[in-house]
Amino acid sequence: MDSATAPHDLIARVRERVRDLESLEPGERDVSAVDLIDEMESLKNAAAAAQARASHLLKQSRVAERAHLPAPMRDRGVATEVALARRESPHRGSIHLGLAGVLVRELPHTLAAMEAGRCSEWRAIQIAQGTACLSLEDRQQIDAELMADPTTTEGWGERRFRAEVDRRAYTADPSAALARHRKAAGERHTSLRPAPDGMVRFSALLPLSVGVSVHATLGRAADEARAAGDERTRGQVMADVFTARVLHGRTDDDEGPVTPVAVQVTLSDATLLNLAGKLGDEPGWVSAPGVAPIPLPADLVRDLIARAQADGEATLRRLYVRPEDGQLVAMESASRCFPAGLAAFLTVRARSCRTPGCDAPIRHRDHVVPVARGGPTSASNGQGLCEGCNQAKEAEDFRTWVVDAELHDLVLETPSGHRYRCVIPKLPPPQEHSFVAHFDENLTRLLRRSA
Repeated sequence: MDSATAPHDLIARVRERVRDLESLEPGERDVSAVDLIDEMESLKNAAAAAQARASHLLKQSRVAERAHLPAPMRDRGVATEVALARRESPHRGSIHLGLAGVLVRELPHTLAAMEAGRCSEWRAIQIAQGTACLSLEDRQQIDAELMADPTTTEGWGERRFRAEVDRRAYTADPSAALARHRKAAGERHTSLRPAPDGMVRFSALLPLSVGVSVHATLGRAADEARAAGDERTRGQVMADVFTARVLHGRTDDDEGPVTPVAVQVTLSDATLLNLAGKLGDEPGWVSAPGVAPIPLPADLVRDLIARAQADGEATLRRLYVRPEDGQLVAMESASRCFPAGLAAFLTVRARSCRTPGCDAPIRHRDHVVPVARGGPTSASNGQGLCEGCNQAKEAEDFRTWVVDAELHDLVLETPSGHRYRCVIPKLPPPQEHSFVAHFDENLTRLLRRSA
């Protein structure tokens, strides 16, 4: 096939598939539509892999042609060529060219997963960035652990994927991870970007403990306001509270005592006790109400807990797990609604919404098998969902059931008959039990110390 016409032929075939879909009867169209969406996503990923290989070959060719020039000048302009071909900025072209070299030379499993259609370019960037501080051996080990087996990352959302990359990188080289974290904390800043319809997007890059506490505080203010009858949306209240604090100079003294924010740290006993070896270097997971868990290097987690305990702001609660696989013990209630302890259990177990690909914080505790159909209020029949996914699940012909009671793996079936596996994250490796450290801290003092 002539290379000049190949892309046009492929585009024509895609358009033909869509026309074929439009010609189907409604009863057949829904299944075929989902299949086509899935196929096109795989095609996009495979195309990104082809672009990466082509970009790397372009750089190799250009460098070979300029062998007579000084080394710094041999690949000059290649990133711009990539950017022009991809209709993007030169900055993005540099990112794509750098990623191409890393994929071809150092991340063979990630590149193969892209070529197979199951790994996106975004995920490839995350694994390349997250392992950049590691040795080639450690980097390739994480590449193999995450990308060699298609089932490893099945159903993962983008936040969970990046969190797992970071967790494994922290464990592989704790000293490099700590140095990288300290360097990143020194780069904290705020930024402003234009948004449509006369809006702007204001953001802040902050150390994890500070960012989690700030977001949780705004979320707590929003929840209290809405519970009191405020008609603004949760997001509107959070934005308004933030604006009032900054623009109008309100302080904690002006508004009375700050409501304590419970920051939860989940970690293994080996990490808490700083045992020698790899288990003692396992990261902890830091979260707060409305904030999905984020991994933090073991040394920083121990320091966070030690400072909170020294100030009398932390309490320790043990959640016992099976030593062989780290699964939490079962809990059950006769109530139709999940009581506080069981609701907390579901949140710790799942970390974020159970729907595959959704990383939103858990807001609803839902029965896998509805109570109306005889489902019990128990850990085995409970799951944590975000508000949107819980509402979607109530649509006609959505079904969920447990397929592995031990690991609490679920299967979600959509009205079109497609099935998706829902797998929960593994807990930190236990010795004999795991600990969950909870501490209620005075927000102002914690922010000042962490900053």
